Amino acid sequence: MQVVIFGCGYSGTAIAQAFQADGFRVLGTTRSSEKVDALRAKGIDALLFDGETLSGELLAAMESATHVVQSIAPREAGDPVIRLTADRVRTLIPQLEWIGYLSTVGVYGDHKGNWVNEDTPCIPVSGRSRERLEAEQAWLALGEDLGIPAAVLRLSGIYGPGRNAFCNLARGTARRLIKKDQVFNRIRVEDIGASTRFLADGKLGGIYNVTDDLPGPPQDVIVEAARLMGVEPPPEQPFETAELTPMARSFYGENKRVSNEKLKAAGFNFAFPNYPASLAQLLHGDLWRGA
Repeated sequence: MQVVIFGCGYSGTAIAQAFQADGFRVLGTTRSSEKVDALRAKGIDALLFDGETLSGELLAAMESATHVVQSIAPREAGDPVIRLTADRVRTLIPQLEWIGYLSTVGVYGDHKGNWVNEDTPCIPVSGRSRERLEAEQAWLALGEDLGIPAAVLRLSGIYGPGRNAFCNLARGTARRLIKKDQVFNRIRVEDIGASTRFLADGKLGGIYNVTDDLPGPPQDVIVEAARLMGVEPPPEQPFETAELTPMARSFYGENKRVSNEKLKAAGFNFAFPNYPASLAQLLHGDLWRGA
C-alpha cells in the first residue's frame, strides 16, 4: 500500500507518519531541495514538485499509489493536482482507493461567533478561502466520478511541536491581542495525521471538520502557555490599534465556533481535544521546540 502526499509540509509530514505506522510506503512532494533531504531523513520518499510539471519519477510513484492526499494550496488557475491529472486519473493512478483533500475552516467565513458544522452554508470572505472551496468541490466531484471516496478535511488553526505559543513566547513574538468576543479554533498536528489515517482506513468520503473541542479567545492560549512556562504573558493590545499585516488582520474578520461532532460520530477519538492539556503535554514532554 502506498500513499502519495502532494505538499508534504508540517501537516503532510504528520499524515505521512500516521500512514507509516500502519506499514504504508509514503511518497511526499515538496518544492524545496533542502526539504527533500529532511523528508528522506524521516523515511519518506521525497520528490520535487513545483505544481506545474509531473516528473517521470512522480508519475511512476502515482502508478502504484492506493491513496492520495492533497494539501497544496490552490492558485488562480485552480488546484494544481486537479489541473494536471483530473481527466486522466484512472490512467495515472490506476490503483487509487481513497482521496484526501486538506482544506480550511476559513471556507465558512464569518458567523459572528456562532457554531458551524459541515452543513452550514459557506460564505468565504477571502479570495484564498473561495479558492479552497472551489478546490473542495472539484475533489468531491472527481471522487464521485471515479466511484472512490474523497474526504475533505477542513482544518482549523494548526499547532504542535515546533509551532506553538511556547515558541512564540521564547522568540518574543507572542502577542495578546484583544478583540471583543473573538474566538479561534485550533487543532494539534498529530490529530490531523491520525484523522486522515482514520478516514482513509474506513474509506470514508465527504466533508469533515478537523478541529478540537475548545474554540476560544486567542489571548487565552498565550496566557495559558505563559502560566505553564512560568513567565509573564505579553501585555494586552487592543486589536483595533495593533500593527498587523493585512493577512493577519483578515483572520480576525472571521469569528465562528467549529463543531467536530461529525468526525467524532464516525468513531474518531482526538488525542488532544483541548489546548490546555495539549500545551501541558508539549511542555512536560519537552516536545514544544520540535525536532
